[in-house]
Amino acid sequence: MHLSVVVPTLNGRDRLAAGLDALAEAAPDAEVVVVNGPSADGTTGMVRDRDDVDVLVEISDRTLNVARNAGIRATSGDAIAFLRYDFAAEEQWLDGVTDGLEEAAAVTGPSHRTLRAGMTTETLERRTICGRDVTYFNGGNVAFHRDALEELDGFDEYLLTGGARDVAHRLAGVGETVTWRPEMSVRTEYEADGGVKERDWGWKYRSLGYRLAKNYGLRPTVARRTLRHAWTDAFSAARDVIRGDGSPTGWFGTGKDVVGGMATGISDGLVARARDRTTTRNPHGCSKRTDRAVATYDWR
Repeated sequence: MHLSVVVPTLNGRDRLAAGLDALAEAAPDAEVVVVNGPSADGTTGMVRDRDDVDVLVEISDRTLNVARNAGIRATSGDAIAFLRYDFAAEEQWLDGVTDGLEEAAAVTGPSHRTLRAGMTTETLERRTICGRDVTYFNGGNVAFHRDALEELDGFDEYLLTGGARDVAHRLAGVGETVTWRPEMSVRTEYEADGGVKERDWGWKYRSLGYRLAKNYGLRPTVARRTLRHAWTDAFSAARDVIRGDGSPTGWFGTGKDVVGGMATGISDGLVARARDRTTTRNPHGCSKRTDRAVATYDWR
């Protein structure tokens, strides 16, 4: 197996450097492709000075799925892994990738996150939707057979968030499976000065509505799942208002964003479903454009 590893990054030079160091130890023979968004922190110079990166792709988009697809186009391996820039592959990571791809189209593993209050670890998540068994994965720690990824035409660039979950739905739609290997573990630490990011409720529900409508059409299950998510978040936000951690105005504003995002996502999802009636369900995929890269440095 010839493994290529795609590492999308944006303004994360120091953490990227640490992640590349760990990857070089865990998978020294892997082809490494770094896809750099319009970073302004010296990432380009740092990567060009290294001898363990095979390809550096510079893009102008700040969208993760565009970076992923640009990385796919730059790889040559028959297996393609994706690592988040601040994830450090642990010692047995490559063993997990190799063993997992022997039995499934894709493999994922745990992400150990060191937080101020301790450590958290992900577990495998599965759902049955409209009779389809879907296994979700962390898009920052996953590997695919190239054939499976090409069959899906990569990631859907419409999505600003939720691209990995969309791929999970589409993998299940073409009859492929995702397996879990504990050895395929990565680690990251809490960024003390990173702050708490404000959630974009509109895009969360736009993404959810789009994914479900595109992959399953207008079915009762789609409406139930979307409304269940909305009710859960609305109840949590209302509880914050009661505790004094939020305002009624903010709560109503969030509700407006949720409804608007949901409506837009479902509408756009149905349009996408009509545009691509194949099981691929990806009208905004890897093959749809060739101008992602602003510059490419290839040292292979």
